[in-house]
Formats: sequence, structure tokens, C-alpha cells
Amino acid sequence: MDYGKTGNPKKGSNTPRHAEHNAKGTAKNPYDRKADKAALLQRMKAAAKKKEG
Repeated sequence: MDYGKTGNPKKGSNTPRHAEHNAKGTAKNPYDRKADKAALLQRMKAAAKKKEG
């Protein structure tokens, strides 16, 4: 018999050890803010242009 598996199971806490610096709902990243895609599109266009020629 495996005595290491006896007893009540340990209740796991599924919470992170620390808060993320850019978590949703903080001052830096509020819930109602939309992600700005203009910079992303600019980078993608530059990469496509560079690859093209």
C-alpha cells in the first residue's frame, strides 16, 4: 500500500504569486481601453516592404 497517497487531498490555490504589472483593470491597463493597432500595422507594413524588395 502506498501510504504517501493517503489522507485528504491538499487544496491547491490557483492564484499567481505576484500581480502582473500590466494586468487588466490597473491604472496602466484599464478595462475600457482598446488596444491601439496603428503601431502594429505600421510594423507589419514595414516588414512586408522589407521582405518584398
